[in-house]
Amino acid sequence: MKIQYLDREHLLSVKNSYFNILALFLGQSKIESRFLRCLLKWGFQLHLNPEDLTKANIDLTHLQFADPGDKVSKLEAIYHLVYMIYLDEVVEDVELEVATIYAEQLGFRASVVSDLFKSIATATYDDKNERNVRQEVLDFLKLYEI
Repeated sequence: MKIQYLDREHLLSVKNSYFNILALFLGQSKIESRFLRCLLKWGFQLHLNPEDLTKANIDLTHLQFADPGDKVSKLEAIYHLVYMIYLDEVVEDVELEVATIYAEQLGFRASVVSDLFKSIATATYDDKNERNVRQEVLDFLKLYEI
């Protein structure tokens, strides 16, 4: 069973997190082709189009990585990324590597990616009808004392 986005706000948050990770990698002097393929795959999965860039007020020529802010916002950004990886039910090593690079850039240990992935993957077996992403992130922070 595949998890679906609950609402437009959640999808918008995921897209904004995607744009930020895209900026992180495009800001490097050289980007490995396997990372670029991964980033493009995610863009297709999110069904991004020029209107999304306009709504997010993003100009790709001036796209810059921005630190999400506090610890909760940073973990939420990683959560969105891991959630996106989980959505297509095909997890590639390069996806986890990109997520780990992003997590480390935000100041987390590499293991946070696998821990979040496990949490998301097992959520379908929990008896939750509605997902509150922010609350899940707060619970995760408490549980793992990050």
